[in-house]
Amino acid sequence: MIRAKNIFKSFGTQEVLKDISIDFETGKCNLIIGRSGAGKTVLLKILAGLLTPTRGEVWYDDTNFLTLGKQEVREIRMKVGMLFQGSALFDSMTVEENIRFPLDMFTNKTRKEKLDRVNYCLERVNLKDNNDKFPSELSGGMQKRVGIARSIVLKPMYLFCDEPNSGLDPKTSILIDNLIESITEENNITTIINTHDMNSVMEIGDRINLLYQGKLAWAGNKSEVLESDNELLKDFIFASPFLQKLRQAALEP
Repeated sequence: MIRAKNIFKSFGTQEVLKDISIDFETGKCNLIIGRSGAGKTVLLKILAGLLTPTRGEVWYDDTNFLTLGKQEVREIRMKVGMLFQGSALFDSMTVEENIRFPLDMFTNKTRKEKLDRVNYCLERVNLKDNNDKFPSELSGGMQKRVGIARSIVLKPMYLFCDEPNSGLDPKTSILIDNLIESITEENNITTIINTHDMNSVMEIGDRINLLYQGKLAWAGNKSEVLESDNELLKDFIFASPFLQKLRQAALEP
């Protein structure tokens, strides 16, 4: 579990996050949703240790992350996987080298041990035998799967995903959602996903947290979305006429 307790974050005089407290559950896909500027990315970066809050605490299970020394932070980081919005693959490296990078940085494993782990991760994301290709030779969906393989190569306990479906077609987005969900459940990972994708909300939203103007405006799960009377949630989820009709049809007896 990851716990945010009374998180505030300001940049100069601009207060971006205002007293955010959320429990992100283990073995679940925990979603952070909201309009642009709501504070989603800032919160995700604070939870991942990439930004320091102005006030508040971030707990990884029973450890207060913000009080740790350098060596302790390093130990926590070895348990963290990151899937970046644009995959963030190194263009000059092969698929194998990209996935192996965290192993080279954080472990003393032998080359064979690293290769075995890379091959396992490639097979897990259905990219077996693509070791020698470069990112430029892959589709957007394949690049995203390489990013997922790299994010799990250290066998993380915590996984952060920033807009994992950004730039992907609907069918590929579903594939990525299903892959993240299955990896989360199989490995009992605490997964936190920052997303605008409504399919993700309805398909894999075990826990959904809506931010509005830097505050937590609603929390629930995918089965509660259609039934909620929260106006901010309805305005965000059902912004299009099509989705409004879909909701109305679902509520009719």
